Amino acid sequence: PEEADIPLIGMVTRLVSHKGLDLVKARLEAILDFGVQVVVLGSGEFEYENFLYDLAARYPDRLKLKLGFIPDLAHKIYAGADIFLMPSKSEPCGLAQMIALRYGTIPIVRETGGLRDSIKDLGAPDGNGFTFQTYNADDMLDAIHRAQRLYFDSGCWNKAVLNALSCDFSWGRSAKEYVALYEKVLG
Repeated sequence: PEEADIPLIGMVTRLVSHKGLDLVKARLEAILDFGVQVVVLGSGEFEYENFLYDLAARYPDRLKLKLGFIPDLAHKIYAGADIFLMPSKSEPCGLAQMIALRYGTIPIVRETGGLRDSIKDLGAPDGNGFTFQTYNADDMLDAIHRAQRLYFDSGCWNKAVLNALSCDFSWGRSAKEYVALYEKVLG
């Protein structure tokens, strides 16, 4: 059921440990117990599909699972969620966190690879999401708690959403940075 007064956490991912599903599995029940809703779209290892399926049956008002990959539904999740969870073990680039930002959905990511490069913790002046450093389920849970606290401060949350919407990961920006670096090298 739609509950506008609680945060909706979205995940669009392969359901494999590499994408942080072992962390999610370790703490999802606790996450659901502290008053959020979660929607997951993806497919992968039977262990995670089965776990999510069973938990969704136990928490029908808090967790919705759709197995498979449906691009139109993925974009609805990016756009409709308040928070996007991406606790990857490693991530060379990552695209989902940037897509989430385009919709004003605040990412929670583990600081690794491209996630670290594109998402800065909202505790910093240039922050655009929530991060955690160690690959640890409790650290992920802490980042979710911080996001939930900010969500209930509507002024700060709205500022975070506007900041997310202003992020520019376009090729135009990258090209300008490349030209500036090239000119600097040429002296």
